[in-house]
Amino acid sequence: MTHHEDDTTIEQVMETLIENGMENMGKAFGILYNAAMEIERSQFLGAERYERCQSRIGHANGFKDKVIDSRVGKIPLKIPQVRDLPKGSEGFYPKALEKGIRSERALKLALAEMYIQGVSTRKVTKITEELCGLEVTSMDVSRATKLLDKEVEAWRNRKLGLIHYLVLDARYEKVRHGGSVIDCAVLVAVGVDEEGKRTVLGTSVNLSEAEVHWRAFISSLLDRGMRGVQMIVSDAHEGLKKALRAAMPSVPWQRCQCHLQRNAQAYVPKVSMRETVAVALRQIFTASDRAEADQKLKDFVQTYAKTAPRLAEWAEKNIPEGLTVFQLPRKHQKRMRTSNSIERLNKEIKRRTRVATLFPNEQSLLRLVSAVLSEISEDWETGKVYLNMETE
Repeated sequence: MTHHEDDTTIEQVMETLIENGMENMGKAFGILYNAAMEIERSQFLGAERYERCQSRIGHANGFKDKVIDSRVGKIPLKIPQVRDLPKGSEGFYPKALEKGIRSERALKLALAEMYIQGVSTRKVTKITEELCGLEVTSMDVSRATKLLDKEVEAWRNRKLGLIHYLVLDARYEKVRHGGSVIDCAVLVAVGVDEEGKRTVLGTSVNLSEAEVHWRAFISSLLDRGMRGVQMIVSDAHEGLKKALRAAMPSVPWQRCQCHLQRNAQAYVPKVSMRETVAVALRQIFTASDRAEADQKLKDFVQTYAKTAPRLAEWAEKNIPEGLTVFQLPRKHQKRMRTSNSIERLNKEIKRRTRVATLFPNEQSLLRLVSAVLSEISEDWETGKVYLNMETE
């Protein structure tokens, strides 16, 4: 940005403050934010507006209007957009603007509920006030909750379509229930669609991972139009396995190879053997085809039949469940042999939920998780392709 443009921005801010005083600080901040975001876009593209140079990696593509609430009032923004970026680029989003307004709003509500229901500490009260910028009342929470609940519920109930691969997993969060603190299961489903893009299909909060809860969750995905699933990837939780046999019995199931690696260590009799066993299992999982994997598994069982009989017996029974992925095109096998994509989602959920520590009810937890996942899903759906779905 040139010196003249800097002067113009400052003049606009000063004129806004002179004309409106402190009552319109939001508009003044908006002018500064917009100028900062334009500078950041130029730095990202490697060129100023209309500048022709070899360092340029893309082009400006106008602006997207957005209004955010702040302690100084509503701030009107024009978020710079870009186009024609190199293949594989992560895209552009201004660092000057905090990303994830929806999930931050959900986090504020979760903390506010704790404050109002009397289950918070002074520390939580302080965090709430710092996040929200004002004292939170029950009326404020009720009003904001209705707006956000409507938004995330629409996302959870949206229509689905053709999904080639389905990945399922669960994590646990602490929730106050019936006067006690319990671990509540957060069920998550991720899909890969016909274009090869990932999408978070849905989430559900239940008191456990029992079969009935998994079955209800999977049935809800089918009721919303999910079809065409060619393979399901998950861990071997018994409730989930029973639910899959009941709801989707004809779809091949791939047991997560990372979970298998971890499970195997419980059957290794000596610490000194752990690395050797892990390497041997990895060689089975990365075989060139199913026939080679089966042979390597047979060799593995024979190798440890005497030195680690429990390991050999466990491997012979369980490892084949992690070899279903060999049915898929080779270019899809690496990414569909584990449920790691959901584990990364769980880390992002944990990053948000650990601030609240304890949720006052299941609905509060579901609200925050839904908000976080809906934002991630939007990024995936508008981002780069996860799997090349073209036939070889």
